[in-house]
Amino acid sequence: MPLLSIFKKKTAEGGGLNKDRSHIKVGIPKVLNVWSTHRFWIGFLKALGIPAKNIIFSSDTSEDQYREFGKGRIGMDSCYPVKCMAGHIGELLTTKRLDIILVPMIYSLPSFLKGHVMDTLSCTRVPMGVENIKAGFLKEENEFEKIGVRFVNPFVSFGEPHLLPKQLYESLKDALDVTYEEVERAVREGLEELRKFDQKMRKKTREILEWCAQNNRPCILILARPYHMDPGIGHEIDAEFQSLGYPVVWGQYLPTDEDLMDWLFGADVEAGIIKSPFDISDVWTSSYSSNTNEIIWGAKFASRFPWITAVVRLSSYECGMDQPTYTPTQKIVEFSGTLYFKFGDLDETKPSGSVKIRVETIDYYVKKYSPQIIERKLKRLEGRKVPEGFVKTMVYFY
Repeated sequence: MPLLSIFKKKTAEGGGLNKDRSHIKVGIPKVLNVWSTHRFWIGFLKALGIPAKNIIFSSDTSEDQYREFGKGRIGMDSCYPVKCMAGHIGELLTTKRLDIILVPMIYSLPSFLKGHVMDTLSCTRVPMGVENIKAGFLKEENEFEKIGVRFVNPFVSFGEPHLLPKQLYESLKDALDVTYEEVERAVREGLEELRKFDQKMRKKTREILEWCAQNNRPCILILARPYHMDPGIGHEIDAEFQSLGYPVVWGQYLPTDEDLMDWLFGADVEAGIIKSPFDISDVWTSSYSSNTNEIIWGAKFASRFPWITAVVRLSSYECGMDQPTYTPTQKIVEFSGTLYFKFGDLDETKPSGSVKIRVETIDYYVKKYSPQIIERKLKRLEGRKVPEGFVKTMVYFY
């Protein structure tokens, strides 16, 4: 082992002072699976001594962002969520005074379905897109070196968290002058921050669903990939429903409390149809993709939960991972009598007029059929113990 490495290792083990990194500014493009892992990166970098104010995310996706900062940087034909990464990286490079641009190549994702599915991989275009778009900033001259910014793109496997310290140390040891022990500790901090955030979001979703139950009001579930929360990719379709007074929840943050799982899935577990409430093998055997798995599970949840009376599916143009799931998701939802609507092939152009018309149409059907849907689903759950907070107290009044 080189002498310098031994010195660094002994210093860390001996509890020596960490390097002062309070001046370092790190930019992270707010794209793709960063939407579901951003709290990890904040916790991880803070644990390495980088202040929160120096962890800078790019702005929401927009056509102007791509035209100004990303044009000519793409060397492949892919879905829009991958292409728009060029605009995010260009914006960070051009408008922020940064030391590092951190663009993780996320191979696998953290998932509450881990252990119940085959794997929790991300789409292959996600990690590979980083290298492709990076090349767009190198083809004429090295845009990063010209400005004095270091581009770091660690290959990370959240599905196998024991690999994260090694993966991140190898990528960041020179850029941040860190020891392995520092990275190992920072990974623990990052994962804990991500866990707490996930827990908080699921708790908030449960509160919304409890309100719907107590007031006997319909709720709309959005089934999509995490990056559809970006207004420039999801086109704020969720906000359109909220403006009409509907509570809207996202499939990524559905509650997974034991009492609720037993109410909704207990009968199927007892009948031997599934091994656990998180088993999707009865409807989806090719369970390798993390986001796909969670979309399928979200459809199963929606088909059972009485006050989710409508599911809205969002999908981007040319999303090869989504296409095989359209029919199974629709069948799962509609088999229970729940309303199902799809906004497919969303791209960078917002068809505001057609979106508004479709939302108004969906509003009509939700108002018309929700009372019957709620009562029908409640009847199916008769005999199961109703979780605290989900007892209906008001008559449906739409």
